[in-house]
Amino acid sequence: MGELYKRTHMCGELRGMNAGESVVLNGWVQKSRNLGGIIFCDLRDKTGIIQLIFDDSVPKELFESADKLRSEYVIGAKGVVRERTAKNEYMATGDVEVLVSEMTVYSEADTPPIYIKDDDNVDENLRLKYRYLDLRKHKMQRNLSFRHAVAKVTRDYFSEQGFTEVETPMLVKPTPEGARDYLVPSRVNPGGFYALPQSPQMYKQLLMAGGTDRYIQIVKCFRDEDLRADRQPEFTQIDLEMSFVDVDDVISVQEAYLKRVFSEVMGIDIVTPFPRYSYSEAMERFGSDKPDTRFGFELVRLNDEVRDCSFKVFSDAVASGGDVRGIKIDGGAERFSRKEIDKLQEMLKSYGAKGLAWIKIGEDGLSSSFGKFFTDAEMKGLTEKFYGKPGDVIFIVADKSNVVFDSLGFLRREIAGRLGLLDDKQYNLLWVVGFPLFEYNEEEGRYTAMHHPFTAPEPDDIGLLDTAPDKVRAKAYDIVLNGVELGGGSIRIHDRELQAKMFEAIGLTQEDAENKFGFLLEAFKYGVPPHGGLAYGMDRLVMLLLGEQSIREVIAFPKNQMAVCPVSGAPAEAPDEQLKELGIDVTANSDGGK
Repeated sequence: MGELYKRTHMCGELRGMNAGESVVLNGWVQKSRNLGGIIFCDLRDKTGIIQLIFDDSVPKELFESADKLRSEYVIGAKGVVRERTAKNEYMATGDVEVLVSEMTVYSEADTPPIYIKDDDNVDENLRLKYRYLDLRKHKMQRNLSFRHAVAKVTRDYFSEQGFTEVETPMLVKPTPEGARDYLVPSRVNPGGFYALPQSPQMYKQLLMAGGTDRYIQIVKCFRDEDLRADRQPEFTQIDLEMSFVDVDDVISVQEAYLKRVFSEVMGIDIVTPFPRYSYSEAMERFGSDKPDTRFGFELVRLNDEVRDCSFKVFSDAVASGGDVRGIKIDGGAERFSRKEIDKLQEMLKSYGAKGLAWIKIGEDGLSSSFGKFFTDAEMKGLTEKFYGKPGDVIFIVADKSNVVFDSLGFLRREIAGRLGLLDDKQYNLLWVVGFPLFEYNEEEGRYTAMHHPFTAPEPDDIGLLDTAPDKVRAKAYDIVLNGVELGGGSIRIHDRELQAKMFEAIGLTQEDAENKFGFLLEAFKYGVPPHGGLAYGMDRLVMLLLGEQSIREVIAFPKNQMAVCPVSGAPAEAPDEQLKELGIDVTANSDGGK
């Protein structure tokens, strides 16, 4: 182990203005090459790469040591910055190099299993297994630094707005609603279990009852659920709550926050206020409560036009209370062959759609998958409903309303992606408000809270709680960026009688409510202010701002698709002694596993 050199500069900082300066650098060897009488060595740290030079002016021992350098050796170097004769316009430091006079080797390295460069195209599982090597790449260091910048702006902004950062417990009571909990056994309370929090929801409401007024926390949350590109079993929320506020107050604070993030971190001035769409409008126009408005392809309802048609797929859907809707793709008639349409139809099966009808508008007439059931005038009427023109294609789905919305909501975005219309540099922020308070769970045969049971209903709809719960709107709001939900929140119930009515509407008895939420309801006996809040998915926010496709790209040590940490191997079996101490007996599955 060599003597520690106290660095004067980071590798990526050196520029032409530093020429003639004596510098001390530390870092990893990116690559080294001996061209006879001169050795070139690229030295890397998290800020970038600088070229080191060892020539015949240096002592023989130093030259020989430099000749032994290999990729990923960790070294320190002292030398003088000088202007390069052959400049590299693709490197930020490409105008200069460092002529080394002294060097120390801190540690040697075996040949790494992955290349330390951004465009290595290595298998993701290998990247995650050797994440500590993957993190040395410029892109990953950029992503972590960007995430840090977002966190700093977040804390600075909310602190300036009078928010207090409070840490809520990581060991909490298992939650009865929502996703599965990760359970933690208690040694000192045999048979008792903590849960890792899915969110700090009830604690932040207790903070409002406690007079904190405005709370903020960048907090880890945990959900035992299947993973997707934008989900992890442990994730980070920007969590907040405010007292004595209504919907407009919360939204106003959030729009100013996001404007600050885009300005300071992205150098982009976004326009506020953001558009607001009601839940019903978002579904009607875009087939999604997370609409992407960077492109058109809005949904068109055809119920009235096809109600009495002879094509049973359409008429039966309307008669059974469903929907017939479609989208028009400008200039898509040539782009989507029958084979391509069949592929799209296959994809829609996962959304419950049984088929995908289509109309192509040509210069000399129409072709359609269902044209034989319609007269020429009727077909013309359908195309006019879409303002169709030659070269366009129309896709239509007929089914239950939720299937139609889900299918076309997916289809419009899928097609936009194929046509190159999803510009990662365009940021369409919007609010969706006026969600239904409840959704019906067919498996359980009861209504459940669409968000959570503490969300307040719109005052005008309170009378419908007993008679028409499906028509009750929530004082809830989601913030959406380019078709992805960044965060969501609501105004909370602070009236005890209304809270009891809410529990009753979702089928909870008073005893059930006390068992599940008793500690929160107890606090509500002693005076609680009107309050509301919101939580952002921080991983998702950073991912979208960076234009990444997966949140694994913005998390230092993410889990894989099996919820396993490839670096450490967690989760792993616990020693028998530890299980015995906790009073836990692990039984084998039918396949022999535990």
